[in-house]
Amino acid sequence: MKRVKLKVLGISYSQTQSGAYALILVEESGDRRIPIIIGGFEAQAIVIKIENLEPPRPLTHDLFKSFADEFNISIIEVMIYKLEEGVFFSRLLCNNGDKELSIDSRTSDAVALALRFGCPIYITEEILDKAGITITASEAETSSDSDFDTIPESGNSGFENYSDEELYKMIDESVKTEDYERAAAIRDEIEKRKKRKG
Repeated sequence: MKRVKLKVLGISYSQTQSGAYALILVEESGDRRIPIIIGGFEAQAIVIKIENLEPPRPLTHDLFKSFADEFNISIIEVMIYKLEEGVFFSRLLCNNGDKELSIDSRTSDAVALALRFGCPIYITEEILDKAGITITASEAETSSDSDFDTIPESGNSGFENYSDEELYKMIDESVKTEDYERAAAIRDEIEKRKKRKG
């Protein structure tokens, strides 16, 4: 069974399912992308790690990482091994120093943990052939990687009238109150301003 290494491109709002998000994975040495529909909580956990935001209290995946570290358990890799009726199935390959164990996981949780453990994510060539979407060079130019790294807001963000200093204070407050979607939207406004100035 041939395996292909993936990397996380980011998260975008799902246009097909209300209240859901699309996790976008891309093959490391190619241009095929895998969109996986995930819930809001899992999207938040992934965006927080992509954005290097520090929540005031550990989220579930951070708690899992701390727990695993305390007991000397590491995740060696994530493997997306099955696609059935549109649902991706994953396994975590774990090691406690004495033995390796394979644990079943939802793909969204597996990716959130892979980001925290810094371990590789793999998929079978068969699944990638079946579910992968190839992006042409012109499509890649019109949708840069930065378009996917947060949960986008539709239309105006509502933060246009605030100063940069106010936005930085607001982003800190949003992280403290664990409103990560708001923090990501504020960060998007800051990035837009940087692009306009740059």
